[in-house]
Amino acid sequence: MKKLINSPDTVIPDALRGVAAAHPGLAVDIENRIISRAERATSKVGLVSGGGSGHEPLHGGYVGHGMLDAAAPGEVYTSPVPDQIIAATQAADSGQGVLHIVKNYTGDVLNFRMAAELAEDEDIRVVSVVTNDDVAVEDSTFTAGRRGTGGTIVVEKVAGAAAEEGADLDTVAQLATEVNERSRSFGIALHAGTVPAAGKPGFDLAENEIELGVGIHGEPGRERGEIAPVRDLVAYALDAIHADRPISGDVLVIMNGHGGTPLIELYGAYAEADEWLNGHGITVARSLVGNYITSLDQAGFSITVTSLTDELARLWDAPVSTPALRWGM
Repeated sequence: MKKLINSPDTVIPDALRGVAAAHPGLAVDIENRIISRAERATSKVGLVSGGGSGHEPLHGGYVGHGMLDAAAPGEVYTSPVPDQIIAATQAADSGQGVLHIVKNYTGDVLNFRMAAELAEDEDIRVVSVVTNDDVAVEDSTFTAGRRGTGGTIVVEKVAGAAAEEGADLDTVAQLATEVNERSRSFGIALHAGTVPAAGKPGFDLAENEIELGVGIHGEPGRERGEIAPVRDLVAYALDAIHADRPISGDVLVIMNGHGGTPLIELYGAYAEADEWLNGHGITVARSLVGNYITSLDQAGFSITVTSLTDELARLWDAPVSTPALRWGM
């Protein structure tokens, strides 16, 4: 294993030290592993998310104006503990209640639920929205039901914009739920990522094999197949999304790298996605291409498609300033 680390034991605190040094607009509690806004909001709904590390920039990279108020990063591929989540919730609370945005992984769901109960004991009203946009499998190694993946980014952005405009907690939660229902994702892996503490790839693929429908922790997908031209791989992913929820009208597309895929390949994949969607009479109204929810150094990509309304497009376009997304400011 060759990685730019000091030790497998210090990967998370070392990364958090770097986040703190690079982004003075964030407050980073390295000991308790909380990332929050340095300038605390005075009167708005708070947004908190979190999950295992290894998916950067998710979630710490989305803390800032227009998105999250705080994030709780767990160990690599491991859920944050309730004490972390309640500390993030306290940091995000300004008296208007807090929305927990939780990817559907069993550990995350259980620990966020426990933290929400603890928050209620402190008179902090919490509403939780669980994302489950991944159409690849119905249940997986880490979930009952679908996994939450790239659609989570859209949920955080739209809900964050609404909260910034002063929407109340129920309205913000309703928008987050709507975005989740309108979002679908599908991922493909060319080779596995390597967890530093394990020191070897998380799963084996033959030289010509790929995993179709892979999860963000390397969980198995629908099937293994042979590597094919990117046009065919993109069509496979979009066919799966379209079969689950027919795509029509204006859409937002995220062509996401898993951490080990060069941008030149992601843009090539995006070109094929754009052509596929246009060929089906669908308008790509908004798009992102890059690494937004990764799996360490896993090679491959995922596609997220969100069906937009005028209101969702407006909230997506609203100003945002975080380490990973910045526009309109």
